[in-house]
Amino acid sequence: MKNFTNLKSRLATLFFVGLFSVSFHSYAQQEAMFSQYMFNTMAINPAYAGSRDVLSLTALGRYQWIGVPGAPTTYTFSMDMPISSEKMGLGLQASYDGIGLAKNTGIYLTYSYRVKVGPRSTLAFGVQGGAVNIRWALSDAKNIAGGDNVFSGNYDINKILPNVGGGVYLSNDRSYLGFSCPQILQNPLSNYNYSKSDSVKKSRTQRHFFLMMGFVIGKGNFKIKPSTMIRYTEGTPLGFDGNLNFWIKDKISFGISGRIGQFQSFSQTEGFDAAVGMLELQLTPQFRLGYAYDFTANRLNDPSKKGIDRVIGIPTHEAMLRYEFGYAKNKILTPRYF
Repeated sequence: MKNFTNLKSRLATLFFVGLFSVSFHSYAQQEAMFSQYMFNTMAINPAYAGSRDVLSLTALGRYQWIGVPGAPTTYTFSMDMPISSEKMGLGLQASYDGIGLAKNTGIYLTYSYRVKVGPRSTLAFGVQGGAVNIRWALSDAKNIAGGDNVFSGNYDINKILPNVGGGVYLSNDRSYLGFSCPQILQNPLSNYNYSKSDSVKKSRTQRHFFLMMGFVIGKGNFKIKPSTMIRYTEGTPLGFDGNLNFWIKDKISFGISGRIGQFQSFSQTEGFDAAVGMLELQLTPQFRLGYAYDFTANRLNDPSKKGIDRVIGIPTHEAMLRYEFGYAKNKILTPRYF
């Protein structure tokens, strides 16, 4: 009975997270949580396109809250390359993000213009344009509202919404600094006609802003690479990610991260959302493999557990694979840290 009660509590929590996340979770690229954000930068900032100086392909899969029905699942694929003597960059992104009854699929074209501001430093300005298909099958939910017409099927959402985004990205072989807003248009989402007296506002996509930076310390066989990202959305607290990676012989990297979530009411301890363990392997000059495990600390964990058992109660896995062309060129740095 206790396990059944906990399951009901988790399902109810997840349903209402999905319900209210339509106002905040605009589409996969914008709102999907990436632990390896420092290796999946174009999903956040379009100005990153072409910054690796080669044709680069990156695939990432994230499986959040394993074992919880309807838990978030995210897939992204991106490819980008420099053109016109590396003065510009082009990119293509595809993404899928599912949570509960919401399934969002997007595709975007990305363009960046790159300006040399030093012997090894480049300032890039990027834009992206595309569309996202937002599907929210309310009729698939059990009617928990006692006959509420919202769940009759008349208010199921299946829309294709346009989007544009932009960003700036300053980088060299040892550091980077970027600012972006990948979703600028605020499109209406819900088909439900709220009355003026309703306390819930009609849902729409929200603008999300990202500030990120990182750098490399050390030379030779051992290097330290700290990085951070700050997230802002109107009406929510700041989100913060801090990461520290250690590189050994430019082949193996392991690191730790801490995350403060934007939805503090969903967290256990003053907004703390997760601790993350990471492993990166530079298998060849072309292949890089990454893995992250999130030690979550949110209210989906069993409240009867204590200490570390409570934190690791629901696992999250994230895997990344990157392949790059063009390393036969002598000027291409290997490995590239950002």
